[in-house]
Amino acid sequence: MLAHFLQLFGGFIGPLVILIVKRNSRFVSFHAIQALLWQGTYFVLAIIGVVIWFILFFGSIAMHVHAGPSSGPPFEMFILFPLLWLFFLGGWLVTLILAIAYGIKANQGEWARYPILGRWAHRLIRA
Repeated sequence: MLAHFLQLFGGFIGPLVILIVKRNSRFVSFHAIQALLWQGTYFVLAIIGVVIWFILFFGSIAMHVHAGPSSGPPFEMFILFPLLWLFFLGGWLVTLILAIAYGIKANQGEWARYPILGRWAHRLIRA
């Protein structure tokens, strides 16, 4: 249960500590690996989102420079930043839902699997 809940406050560090401390328990390892896989996936998606945001942001600035200096800031700036912020907020909301739902299931002793990532975690512990 802690592996799921600690990812809300420490990202991948909480599940990693739980995995290292309770390496002998397949059940605890399974849930900690699921949380780690989600944190890794979210990190990769966040990096991709930031890269796309930078490309679009600097592309809109470059297009704006050609329009002339007196035209004000590019309108895209006011759209792209909130979209990036909503992307990160959505990722945190998914993390919150996964942590609560699967933390409760882990506390009840269920081998509940995250969608897609649960199968990978199951293979990793060879259960």
